[in-house]
Amino acid sequence: MPSYTVTVSTGSQWFAGTDDYIYITLVGTEGCSERTLLDKALYNDFERGAVDSYDVRVGENLGEILLVKIEKKKYWVQDDWYCKYVTVKTPSGDYLEFPCFRWLVDDKEVVLRDGKAHLPQDDKTGLVKQHRQKELDMRRKTYKWKEWQPGFPMSIDADRHKDLPRDNQFDSEKGVDFVLNYSKAIENLFVNQFMHMFQSSWSDFADFEKIFVRIKNTISEYVMQHWKEDFMFGYQFLNGCNPVMIRKCTKLPDKFPVTDEMVSVSLERELTLEEEIEAGNIYIVDYEVLEGISPNRTDPCTLQYLAAPICLLYKNARNKILPIAIQLGQTPGKDQPIFLPTDGKHDWLLAKIWVRSADFQYHQTITHLLRTHLITEVFAVGMHRQLPAVHPVYKLLMPHIRFTMAINTKAREQLICECGIFDKANATGGGGHVQMIQKAMKSLTFRSLCFPDIIKARGVDDKKELPTYFYRDDGYKVWEATKSFVSDVVHIYYTSDETVQEDEEIQAFIKDVCSFGMQDFDHCEFPKSLKSREELTEYLTVIVFTASAQHAAVNFGQYDWCSWIPNAPSTMRRPPPNQKGLANVNLIIESLPDRGRSSWHLGAVWALSQYQEGELYLGMYPDEHFIEKPVKAAMETFRKQLAEISSSIKKRNDGKKLPYYNMSPDKIPNSVAV
Repeated sequence: MPSYTVTVSTGSQWFAGTDDYIYITLVGTEGCSERTLLDKALYNDFERGAVDSYDVRVGENLGEILLVKIEKKKYWVQDDWYCKYVTVKTPSGDYLEFPCFRWLVDDKEVVLRDGKAHLPQDDKTGLVKQHRQKELDMRRKTYKWKEWQPGFPMSIDADRHKDLPRDNQFDSEKGVDFVLNYSKAIENLFVNQFMHMFQSSWSDFADFEKIFVRIKNTISEYVMQHWKEDFMFGYQFLNGCNPVMIRKCTKLPDKFPVTDEMVSVSLERELTLEEEIEAGNIYIVDYEVLEGISPNRTDPCTLQYLAAPICLLYKNARNKILPIAIQLGQTPGKDQPIFLPTDGKHDWLLAKIWVRSADFQYHQTITHLLRTHLITEVFAVGMHRQLPAVHPVYKLLMPHIRFTMAINTKAREQLICECGIFDKANATGGGGHVQMIQKAMKSLTFRSLCFPDIIKARGVDDKKELPTYFYRDDGYKVWEATKSFVSDVVHIYYTSDETVQEDEEIQAFIKDVCSFGMQDFDHCEFPKSLKSREELTEYLTVIVFTASAQHAAVNFGQYDWCSWIPNAPSTMRRPPPNQKGLANVNLIIESLPDRGRSSWHLGAVWALSQYQEGELYLGMYPDEHFIEKPVKAAMETFRKQLAEISSSIKKRNDGKKLPYYNMSPDKIPNSVAV
């Protein structure tokens, strides 16, 4: 009797093993094996991290093995099992790989194709076509779209983390419990004594040091020492944790009537303001989206305030970016003065603090939450609905959407929901963050997710003009390396542009993302179809880059830049000043967050800045969804390019008081998972 040797690998994560019964059926072109129980006498099968082999005897040769069917049946109590892969050694000595990388829960079965990636038009036999369609039909029932808030990108239909499909849940739910993590952060930072002290102001700036963890020679300590200085204020627009706001000013907006007389003392080149604008030395930051947003009113004992400032920036002769004018609202007038560096030091400092607070709101809600977390989830849900596991684009994207639905569902459950943690310390809590995303969605376009396009659109693409814009420089390198890798994979499977056009599944994915994920908003300009390999390469590069590099750039620097509370106030407790000469230290301290809100804020930025245990960084693909040698060679080339980029960034950072490493590939996780 012919015999097939079946090897089964169990995952190494927590609770991956099982005591349930596991059955296997081999399906070939010439017939099927009997349903066979995989069990060895006096042996504990399918333990966590185990690789177990079994013989499957058949009456006659099965021909080419097309499918492997695995079933799990309850032994005592339901015991979930994570299967990594199955290999089959045929009677002729050939080895076939069947990647799985999924959970089997309850009395469920999974049917696996061999590890080679196949486009839908490549499948010729009815059996594999039927398997492909059945998988997609089941996925569309499992992964449904849901609108969490009107005007938002669509998300997965799951109210709680435990409602998600098991394959999309975290391995350990405790590890991403926001309440638990915040409590742990507050305990680690020794701020327990302050966390309930709402309405209690700090006595002076030095008093904030009571909750500030001094770590020698770090960015956070440097920020604490220099936060009042104009160069530090300007530098953050280039390389802080929200380096996406600064744009070249080609014409002063009417709503911001800055005159040459106001700022001439700040200009160094003996040029007028108009001439400096023409020379390309003036930049602008505008928080217009905050206009009309409702401030947090969840605590009746503490009024909280928001502003929508505009800030004019000047590149001086030493290429430093310095603020030269700030207006704290969008409508000019007597009660909306333009604050200048020549004003009283407290007036100027308070105006800058208001800009930093607005920047914090914009960063948390739009740059971070909307433009990385929520957008990546749209791609993730669309992928699961429209691409089967055998599709090369599914295999390519899977590592980059890992745990994204889980972290976002957890956030909706605990963080940004009504009465969630976000409400405790943020001026946009209590619904303001929802309004901000609804407004920001009206200007979010597909092209704004293409890194080179948005850099150019802001007029900050010239390295000679802004030589210390490291976010841009490193981002370009990572974008190009990612695009090169994606292009290699695309060209392995798509032999021509026509192949892209004929791929019904990829076209359905693109359409689902636009028509359902982005709700077909006219302004979003997401493509509804793709016509070439070049277009597909760019589209997939956007997904991978947004989920990895862009998220890392705006997430992991939060503790560096926001742990010194006066540099990034999460809320303001006094209204923005409507005239000059009123500010003093007391007004500033009373405006800044109280002890309780400061502590919650500190816990938040600490928890959000932590890398996860066993983090997988860009280019690390331990789950071998691809088995083909050309793809593995492309991965190796990608890793080498990323290592070279990391090395060049490390050399540039050596000796710098303010190193920039948020776009260094060795610090970029593969996916949005925190």
